[in-house]
Amino acid sequence: MARKKRKLRSAQKAERARRRAELMTIFVNGKQKRVRRPPTIDGIDVDELIMRNADPIWLHQNEMWEYIRPDPDAEAANTTPEKPDGDWENPNDDIPF
Repeated sequence: MARKKRKLRSAQKAERARRRAELMTIFVNGKQKRVRRPPTIDGIDVDELIMRNADPIWLHQNEMWEYIRPDPDAEAANTTPEKPDGDWENPNDDIPF
C-alpha cells in the first residue's frame, strides 16, 4: 500500500519559494544542476537596463565605454567638411611672426 502524500507546511512552502526565486535548474552533461539566477531589476537583465537608461556622461564616469553609442544627430552634423581659416588657405604667405 502506498503512503498518502501530505501537504507541505508553511515553512517548507516558504523555503521552496525562496529556493525557486534564488536558483534555477539547468542541464549539464545530461544532469540537472542548480545555479544562481543572474541579477535582474524588474525582470530585466542589469546590463540591458543600463544600456536602455544610462546617458553617455554616466557611462563615462563609471568607465563603461563599451556601452556608449554615438549620437546619430551628432554624426550627421560632423559629416560636413569645415572650411579652414583664411590664414591656412595660401601656404605661400610669409610666416606672421
